[in-house]
Amino acid sequence: MEARAIQRTVRQSARKMRLVIDQIRGRAVPEAYAILRFSKKLAAKQIHKVLKSAVANAEQQAQRQNAAFDADRLRVRYAVVNEGPTLKRFTAAAMGRATPILKRTSHVEIHVVTDETAPIAPPVRAGSPEAKAEPKARPVKAAAKAKAAAKGKRPKAKAAASKGKSKKKEGK
Repeated sequence: MEARAIQRTVRQSARKMRLVIDQIRGRAVPEAYAILRFSKKLAAKQIHKVLKSAVANAEQQAQRQNAAFDADRLRVRYAVVNEGPTLKRFTAAAMGRATPILKRTSHVEIHVVTDETAPIAPPVRAGSPEAKAEPKARPVKAAAKAKAAAKGKRPKAKAAASKGKSKKKEGK
């Protein structure tokens, strides 16, 4: 199921709004809400409204189809900001002249889709038996050293340093 929401002529430049919309594209809706809520950008407030509207549209569509709906399973599949009409104004300048002011607007479009491929597992608490049962992974560096030792080779960083050759050019 897919739902969309569009807000036209938002009074902010598309360039500034794209900085925020790029952060939520492809993410789960609860994660996108969190990103928008804690963003310091003014554009986040407008984008939050559009995302909220898209989720509400998805809920209405599910209700019409008499289907189960879970907002936590939605993902932001498509999110773009396009330029809207530019409002042209003028301000006074020196020697009786006028300087143009361009008040830019933008159009925000968000599509949300249900993510039915991956079921969402409940979070595992740190002290629970499930968390203790999971094997702990070794750090990447330790795994690389163990792999190199098994092959009988030294790690790359030490091998290059132990050769003692330097590629410095001698002065005239």
